[in-house]
Amino acid sequence: MTEQNDWEHEFDHRWANSAEHKEPSARARMLAARWKENPPDPAPFRADPEHTAPRRSSWVSTVVVLGCVAAVIVLLGYAQMRSPY
Repeated sequence: MTEQNDWEHEFDHRWANSAEHKEPSARARMLAARWKENPPDPAPFRADPEHTAPRRSSWVSTVVVLGCVAAVIVLLGYAQMRSPY
């Protein structure tokens, strides 16, 4: 009976999550050691893009998509018409 209680206690996630001190992950320890000697440069939250192409309007994108769909439908209809069966 004590072995079963030990097993339940050993793998009880609630007990593990309620621990007062949690060890940082290996990546966190590695970054902390690296940044202690060489701290990272400050960076903005989102960098401004260097240069971007002008955005297409939504109707142009819609026309392109509908044109592709129509072309596929026509192509499939032509293939169906040309097949002997």
